[in-house]
Order: sequence, then structure tokens, then C-alpha cells
Amino acid sequence: MENRKVRIALTKGRIENKAVDLLEKIGYDVTDLREKGRRLILSIPDEEIEVVLAKAADVITYVEHGVCDLGVVGKDTIMEHGGRFFEIADLGFGKCKFALAVKNGVNFYEGYGVKTVATKYPEVTRTFFEAKGIDVDIVKIEGSVELAPLVGLADGIVDIVETGTTLKENGLEVYEDVAPISARLIANTVSIKLKQERIQEIVRLIEENLK
Repeated sequence: MENRKVRIALTKGRIENKAVDLLEKIGYDVTDLREKGRRLILSIPDEEIEVVLAKAADVITYVEHGVCDLGVVGKDTIMEHGGRFFEIADLGFGKCKFALAVKNGVNFYEGYGVKTVATKYPEVTRTFFEAKGIDVDIVKIEGSVELAPLVGLADGIVDIVETGTTLKENGLEVYEDVAPISARLIANTVSIKLKQERIQEIVRLIEENLK
């Protein structure tokens, strides 16, 4: 008999909150998820669903290693980290974009020298410029990436942009869109076979409510 218990990893924070709203919308009792306190493993008892709260990159790790059957994670994390899993659905929330930003009025592609780009997302940046056939030097930044062009470390930045307010306040502007981002539902490659009926049932309910 098919194991009915399904474990779902959710990215902590805004994606988690939207995902819990979606689970409630499809008729699941999310009381435990709303009243979580500091707990990281929660349950939807009547549905035999366990929910694990994790950082974005860890959601992918847990799904890849099969300790979680499904995961909800931003497309930004998928693009940066990759991995072995199925991307099942675009959940339509957590929308923003990767963009190339520069100081106001700067033409990024002007001149012949190799440009320097600062980013928290070196893989996304590398892929974007390789597709254009352009060589760039990539500098990985952990903190406020907007600083890099202002202090002369980089010609531009690749970062996640929602409203653009932070860019504007620091004298930067979007020069070019890189890729759209939203939350995605992913599945473990083995779970999708072993728990096929159960996962299909959850996916069907989710997709019906996305319409």
C-alpha cells in the first residue's frame, strides 16, 4: 500500500506565510502552522501531512535527499543552486525579478573593457551574461549589494528587485531585467513515483485553487 504521509518543506518567511494561506484555501486545517511558536516541524493531522520550515537553499537540499517529498521555494533559489528534483508548478506568489542595475544614467554596455558585476547570485549572473556572449568579472557580495557601484567596486549589480525603492534611494536604476521570480512547488524524484497518487492529489488541489 502507498505510504500516505507526505512531508513538505516550506521556505521560512513571506513564502511560508503565502504557502500556509494556500494550504488553508484548499481546505487543510493549518491551525498548527499558524500557532507554531519556535517549532520547525508542524503537522496537518487529518491529511497526514508534515510541514518542515527551512531556509530557501535548505528546502532544495531536503527535497533532493528525499527527507521531504515536496518543497515550496523561490525560483531565485532554484536558478542559483539548481539540483535534482522536479519543478511541478508556479505558485504565482512571491513575485519579483532579477535585474541588472547601475548608477543613474550609466550605459552598462558602453566601452570595450570587461565589466565588473557585484551580486549575491553568481550563478544567475554568470548564466545571464554567458547567454549574451559577454565576459564579465563577478564579485560575490554577502551584504548590501547596492554599495558596490557607489564605492567603485563594480560597474553594475545583479539583484532581486521588488519595488525598486532601495535602488532609487541609493542613486541606482534597473538597466535590464534578467529573469522573473515567483514561488515554485518542487518534488523529490523518487517520492513522485512512490507516493504518486498522494502527491498528484495535493498538486491537483493546489492547481485548482491557483486558477
